[in-house]
Amino acid sequence: MATLKDATAIAGIGQTAFAKHLPESEKTLACRAILAALDDAGLSPAEVDAFASYTMEETDEVEIAKSIGAGDATFFSRAGYGGGGSCATVAHLAAAIATGQASVGVAWRSRKRGSGPRPWKNTTAQLPTPGQWTRPFGLLRPADEIGMLTRRYMHEYGATRDHLFAVALACRNRANQNPAAVMYDRPLTRETYMTSRWISEPLCLYDNCLETDGALACVVVGAARARDCRHRPVYVHSVAQGLPAQHHGMVNYWNDDPLAGPAWTAARHLWKTADLGPQDVDVAQIYDAFTPLVPLSLEGYGFCGRGEGGPFTEAGALEIGGRLPLNTGGGGLSEAYVHGFNLINEGVKQLRGASTAQVPGASTCLVTAGEGVPTSALLLRS
Repeated sequence: MATLKDATAIAGIGQTAFAKHLPESEKTLACRAILAALDDAGLSPAEVDAFASYTMEETDEVEIAKSIGAGDATFFSRAGYGGGGSCATVAHLAAAIATGQASVGVAWRSRKRGSGPRPWKNTTAQLPTPGQWTRPFGLLRPADEIGMLTRRYMHEYGATRDHLFAVALACRNRANQNPAAVMYDRPLTRETYMTSRWISEPLCLYDNCLETDGALACVVVGAARARDCRHRPVYVHSVAQGLPAQHHGMVNYWNDDPLAGPAWTAARHLWKTADLGPQDVDVAQIYDAFTPLVPLSLEGYGFCGRGEGGPFTEAGALEIGGRLPLNTGGGGLSEAYVHGFNLINEGVKQLRGASTAQVPGASTCLVTAGEGVPTSALLLRS
């Protein structure tokens, strides 16, 4: 079976500052991140001939190509489902480059949700099918839907708020080591977590990701070309997307098992096309728009058994030196929430040995996109 295994590599990464409010437009932020990533790789904007972004991205490839001074583009794509699309952008570029459709690709995400509008406040705009059957009765926001899944997870498997706190704490501890993180100078204690206000019970304030302004980008090229770029290549070893049968939003009402979400579908393909397994992963960047997505993903990607995601987080398992160091830049919970793209860049930093919370000897990294929505994943190696 033909695979994309190690045929391409991420050769450059770039990002802007992250903040609650940045004055620049999303387009300006996107261009800055892309140009920084190209400079990091030692490549010229004129060499770019492929683009991949999100369907939710407000800056399109036409305007980006003109603004950065790209050459003729021969491949461009968009991945859907917000946070579920992050790893898919790199997967699309890897496929295009490995099959000769392009040679230098850029993927990016630019977002101004810190200072921008809050779409979930406008309930009249949130009634497409199937939302018309749920939102009039209170499921207005992703937090509400994930809150329902979390309550079921707690009921069926005995997961506790302390397990969710362990996720929030690991992310915050890593952000406290990362000067670029929004929460760099704000430690988190158990008392602060446990006494914080509810957002959608059982999810409290610290179970929810940040709302952030900022942009990130990466450059994907063929493996041979990557070896001539400025940094050690980070190879795209395996990629996957996952849309399970009868999927429904973040709640999966029509599935026999709502807790076996898109991660399970993506994981089966990811490991099938890899030479590695969960036991070989040195560090993970697991999508964390909400804390319970982490134990659900730990199960889906095979790091523990069904219902064991909560207990997996105990005894510092997600900290540096633990069983699976997690979200080492702070993740969406404590570094910045840019629909998961910061997890890709942090994975590259880890495998370059350049993270602010470096895992000693890290040579493999799993990066995942949003669980609960049609998703994607990358297995990277150095």
